[in-house]
Parts: sequence; C-alpha cells; structure tokens
Amino acid sequence: MLLLFSTSLSIDENRNPTEKGSGMEVSGRGFQDLPEGCIAHVISLTSPRDSCRSAGTSTAFRAAAESDTVWDRFLPSDICSVLSRAVEPVECSSRRELFFRLCDPILIDGGRMSFALDKSSGAKCYMLSAREMKIVWGDTPSYWHWLSADDYSYADEYSFADDYSYADGYSFADDYRYSLSLPPARFSEVAHLVGVCWLEIGGSIDRQVLSPNTTYAAYLVFKLVGETSSFTHPPQKVSVKAGDNESSHTVRLQPPTFNYRRHYPHGLLFDDDEEEETEETTEGDDASLPCSRADGWMEVEMGEFFNKEGEDGEVEMSLMEVEGGHWKNGLIIHGIEVRPKKN
Repeated sequence: MLLLFSTSLSIDENRNPTEKGSGMEVSGRGFQDLPEGCIAHVISLTSPRDSCRSAGTSTAFRAAAESDTVWDRFLPSDICSVLSRAVEPVECSSRRELFFRLCDPILIDGGRMSFALDKSSGAKCYMLSAREMKIVWGDTPSYWHWLSADDYSYADEYSFADDYSYADGYSFADDYRYSLSLPPARFSEVAHLVGVCWLEIGGSIDRQVLSPNTTYAAYLVFKLVGETSSFTHPPQKVSVKAGDNESSHTVRLQPPTFNYRRHYPHGLLFDDDEEEETEETTEGDDASLPCSRADGWMEVEMGEFFNKEGEDGEVEMSLMEVEGGHWKNGLIIHGIEVRPKKN
C-alpha cells in the first residue's frame, strides 16, 4: 500500500488537483482514509522539496507534510549539538519552522563559522570565516589588515594604513587610499590583503560534521577592491583534498580584462592608462573564473569531493600563487563555503 501511494503521488504531481477526472483526484480519495502517521512516514522518505509539493495536493497531505514526524527526519541527526554551538539562541515552535529558519545561516563557534541547511535536500552547509582560515602572513599588519564592519560600512574613504614603510623609504600610505564599498559580511571581520608576493590561504573542516553520501564543493568567497590587476596573471592554484582523493585546478580571481600595467617599486601591478604593455596571453587555458553571489560577494570553486558515510579525517582546501614573483594586493577574503554540489 505504501509503495502504491508513493508511485501514485509521483505520477500525478504535475496535474491540477482540482481538475475533474485528474489522477490526483482519484488517488487522493483512496488515501484520505489512511492514518496521518502513515502518510507522514511515506513523505518523510522523500525530500523537503517533495514534502512542500505534496502539501498542496489535499488536506490530508498538508497535515501530514507539515508534521514534526516529517521534518524531524529532514533535520540532521546532530542538530541539537549544532544548535548548542550557536552564537544566538534559535527558538522555533515546530520542526518545520526550525528547518526553514536554518536555511538562512546562523553563526556558530563564537562567530568564526556559520551553519545552514540546503533548502532542497536538507544537507548541511558550513562557511569558515577568514579568522578560521589559515592565511600565511595573516598576522603581519604590513601584509594583511583585518577589517571590522565599522571600518567600511560608514566611511566614504578608507585608508587601510597610516604608514606601512619599508627599508628603502617606500610607504603604502600615500598610494592606497580609496573608497571601499563592500557588501554586508556574514562575520564580524574580513581579511584585506595589503600586499604580498607569496599568497597562500586555506582552511579545513571535519568530514564528520558534513552530511554523509553527499557530493560537496568548496568555494572561496571574496571581493577585489581598488585598481588591482594582480590576480589576472599568473593564475592561482586551488585544491581540495579529502582523504586520498585530491582535486586541483587553476583559477583567475580577476578576469583578464586589463591591458595596462604600472610597476610600483615593490612590483605591485595596477591598471594604468599611461603605459601600454602586452599582457600575458590567457587564451586557451582552462582557468576557472569567479561568479557573483546573491549576497553581493564573488565566489570561485576550489574543488569538490564525495563525503562517503563512515569516512573521517579533514577536508583541506587551499589557494596559492607563489610562482609569479610579483606582489598582489586588493583582495578581501570573506571565507570558504562548503555546500552540496549542484548538478
């Protein structure tokens, strides 16, 4: 009987349930008399998306589809442990309400990470803040500067340094003063690259906290500010390592649209109309380019992995550019997001 119910629902879900003679009308009559718990059990074997669809087919389906029995199944088994790590209490009157509340990220672990649920599948999503990441030279103010929301939310003009001088007398302060406009950040701080030659950033996450038997992808979430052209060439190498499996490829955080460069005393590269140079060719390479996010930031995929049930250890994610020999600047790091890979 349960198998017949599931098949009938799948076949007729695209029909108008109010249309006379529709399959939904016929099948609905037969199952109106089933106990709500029976219908709820079958719906719980589907997905959050299918549950929402079935709620519109009949009164009996709606009551079952909105029950705690169904939505408790869609919530992670360790949800109580996750909520205990939340920065702010999460209070909801039902399991369904809790599920949809968690489709929007919540801060956990003292605000250094965020947690969310994928709305269509219920799979767990995490984002590591810049503070949770490993950033080489990240604690050296002359290379990286940490910005709080107040630093860029209310200032018309932002100067990231009062005086970062080097042995030869060159100072960043005169050249790096510009308006800084960033989207709202999920975390209290973001990392601003002042200038480095050796760029190496990364992060890791325990496989046990992710949803089992799920294909995940890791994304670097960032913005570029100022007039930098430091991230067009050479491309940056990204990699994701999970157990014995590692995927790696190259990316360009900045699409190759700049044809003019000016070399500062320390090799920093900027767009400049005064001097034309031949930019290194990027035609024919397979470097991935970033795309815009709904929250106003940019993201680029670092790699993917399959999180097989029962496997432990950490997933290691990294981005590097250490071979070009030139200085890079103007990169704002928001974090690394790990979420289910979409087909």
